[in-house]
Amino acid sequence: MTAEGLRVGMCPLWKEAAVGIWVGIDIGKEVHYALALDDAGHEVLAREIANTEAAIERLRQDCAKLGSPVFALDMTEGPAALTLATLASRGEDVRYVAGLAVNRSRAMFAGESKTDRRDALTIAENLRLRAPSLPRFSAADETLETLRLLMRRRSDILADRTRTVNRLRDTLLSYFPGLERAFPNLSGTGPLLLLARYNRPSQIRRAGVSRIEKRLKAAGAVKAGGLAVKAITAAKEQTVRVPGEDTASAIVAELASEALSLGGRLKQVDSQVSEAFFSLPQAEIIVSMPGFGPRLGAEFVVETGDIARFPSSGHLAAYAGLAPVSRDSGKISGNRMRAWGGSKRLKNVLFQAAFIASVHDEKARAYYTRKRAEGKLHNQAVIALARRRTDVRYAMLVHRALYVSEPVAA
Repeated sequence: MTAEGLRVGMCPLWKEAAVGIWVGIDIGKEVHYALALDDAGHEVLAREIANTEAAIERLRQDCAKLGSPVFALDMTEGPAALTLATLASRGEDVRYVAGLAVNRSRAMFAGESKTDRRDALTIAENLRLRAPSLPRFSAADETLETLRLLMRRRSDILADRTRTVNRLRDTLLSYFPGLERAFPNLSGTGPLLLLARYNRPSQIRRAGVSRIEKRLKAAGAVKAGGLAVKAITAAKEQTVRVPGEDTASAIVAELASEALSLGGRLKQVDSQVSEAFFSLPQAEIIVSMPGFGPRLGAEFVVETGDIARFPSSGHLAAYAGLAPVSRDSGKISGNRMRAWGGSKRLKNVLFQAAFIASVHDEKARAYYTRKRAEGKLHNQAVIALARRRTDVRYAMLVHRALYVSEPVAA
């Protein structure tokens, strides 16, 4: 089994070990720290291990000599990949302790220092006390891992493109502010094609509308005539040459070409995401609900995995941070507050899908409008809609049923 063949899922059953050995592993880049506790919480093993298969295997064998080991890590990927793959390939029980839980649990032990040893002890203690409720690492579908890697790559490219466009805009503003104002949205291909070729006032005036329009059309720009008119209008408003214009112009052209290249790579990744997503059996079910396309659907699958890991829709909502939590104290009760925990990525996916549905789906729009009429703010109304849709989505996936939208009564 490879590192890419692992993911976090909920273990449906828990079997108590006769002699429990609870092993916490604090993951590092080159060296991990492993600490094992027995059932009584006594330390029985503690040492650094290299991030190599041989060292991890030696740790596994040494722990097996002490009893029936269960391992826990505070990471799910990256430098933890080899450890997970090695332990899983030997059939070991490996659990996941969230980093937030480790940070909060560190206060259980005396002192304020933070060391690898202390983190490993905290992970091991969490494992010993909470093992039945901790997620378990298990073999994952290859397609899910492909989607996870593609979505991460997509985020990287999108971030690079955003940074490039911001640098371009800042440079353009330094010598030709009129042209920067003419194109408030540089996410489209047309303005970038223009800036890659024409980005100085005198250059644009000499070229004229017809020549610019012709070149942009040949390059595949949409509404080339309108782009050319905006450029000429901005160029006529500035006759002064700003110092450093030639260098700034060359930088703008370079950044525009770079942004175009990143946009092309983003389209390629989106195509790969769509292909991988629609190869999943649950893809048609997911996109049948308004608001979900292949990208949001892929992000949903990556964040949730097998829906069977959630006992109910309430568990799924809580995992996404959509379920309100109680804030009671003393005689004060009944307070329901916004949850700050949960998967931020999944919450963002469900929020985006709910917002899109509130615009394009009649039933979702009616629910959103009703919540606004009750006095809720926009975000509160969308979150309420996302929570309601979570119940529906959970039932759809569990029963493998497509979404059916009922008309709203007049």
